[in-house]
Amino acid sequence: MVVDWALTAAFAALALPCVLRLVRLDYSRLGHGVRHGDLAELLLVVAMVAMVSPVGGPIPAAGWQAVLVLTAGWFAVAWWRDRSCAHHALSAAAMFYMVTAMPHASTHGPWLTMSTMDARLALPLLAVAAAGYFVVDAARTGVLVVRGPASRPARGAAAAAGSGHTSRALCRAAMGAGMGYLLLASAL
Repeated sequence: MVVDWALTAAFAALALPCVLRLVRLDYSRLGHGVRHGDLAELLLVVAMVAMVSPVGGPIPAAGWQAVLVLTAGWFAVAWWRDRSCAHHALSAAAMFYMVTAMPHASTHGPWLTMSTMDARLALPLLAVAAAGYFVVDAARTGVLVVRGPASRPARGAAAAAGSGHTSRALCRAAMGAGMGYLLLASAL
């Protein structure tokens, strides 16, 4: 139960930088793709909070499935067009998998119950493969964040800081690590 509440707090804390980026950033300068990515990040963070919270979420699993399919589809089409949204498409698809593959006990009703789940996800090999992707992506993104400012000229670092690049990368690394953990814990 302590791990469940810690994960809930960690994922909920990731919502703040997403909201701050959405409020402060100049999307006319950064482009619509960045705004869509920030919105997707916020949606995925909220979905993770609902999945790991011991209390559950106010939206039934079928509602999350619909939202995650639409999100995955949106970013899959965007990825097909400009090859820059694959991570968000994969994230939404992995979360759809988690919501769909988790056992749905009738005692819990239609709500997400990952924190009280006593069985493994269906197709655990798929969960392990997705976890591998997210863990590797989180590690790669974390290394780039640590190395990033030191390798850029001062002007580039200031511009990146103003665009929310570091905040976005830290959120991506934290979400990736959390998703990797959840997928592995639920599959094994």
